[in-house]
Amino acid sequence: MKVAACKYPIGQPRDFDAFAERIAQVLQQAADAGAQLAVLPEYLSLELAATFPVSISAGLPESLQATQALRPQWLALFERLARAQKLHIIAGSFLLRQDNGRYRNRSDWFTPQGAHVWQDKLQLTGFEKATGLIEGGDALKVFEADGIRAGVAICYDSEFPLPVRAQQEAGARLLLVPSCTDTEAGATRVRIGCLARALENRMFVAQSVTAGLAPWSPALDVNTGQAALLAPMDVGLPADGVLAQTEGDQLWAMAELDFDALAASRAQAQVANDRDWRGQQVQALRAAVVTSLE
Repeated sequence: MKVAACKYPIGQPRDFDAFAERIAQVLQQAADAGAQLAVLPEYLSLELAATFPVSISAGLPESLQATQALRPQWLALFERLARAQKLHIIAGSFLLRQDNGRYRNRSDWFTPQGAHVWQDKLQLTGFEKATGLIEGGDALKVFEADGIRAGVAICYDSEFPLPVRAQQEAGARLLLVPSCTDTEAGATRVRIGCLARALENRMFVAQSVTAGLAPWSPALDVNTGQAALLAPMDVGLPADGVLAQTEGDQLWAMAELDFDALAASRAQAQVANDRDWRGQQVQALRAAVVTSLE
């Protein structure tokens, strides 16, 4: 499966049609290069706040509320593009209002056959908690596409091993990580999380990122990091775990992912964290014993 992860430059679209035109052009580049699955970044829906007056786009509560009216158009756009471009599309994330008035950070997956599924972000960052507007999801999912099982871990979720391990144990061999980070430290944390999840689970990871400056937005103001396709660091795979990575203004990182070769690599592995995972779960290791040296 050829997978593409986007380094998406945040823009300031004048209306939904301008947003839709740009998204179509961006995804067409991936489709033209032979990608079968494309991953867009976290918080993509907040770019739509630019289509409203400054009194709305300059405030996060106002932006979240206003973008809800565009949800039907969002769904129709990505369903249409997935069919037309014959792509599985991970449409970044959309902050979706719940019945309790809070928002869930939802990553929608659209298939070329017209199916639509989603994964909500589970763990909230300090920024998300501080807003008082966003809540974590309550379900962990694995999806099967073209015979490959994949999970979604939205940005901060990639830094937590146990949910991703549960996805691996449900058969996931590909982890899709839509992300958005505003500092080099944040970008490093997510990248290390993605590399660690690839290592310990023997899975491929596709991380997308936002890029550039958006001073008009309280959530998308500064964006850092590189999109990448990652793999375990083992025999027959890159020593640094990086299959492909964007550089400069490059829009897509792409790689052909060979899942049969990934499975076969286990037999000749230098180490097999996925196989040896249960070794850390023996009873004697469930609690540390403190010994005084005085």
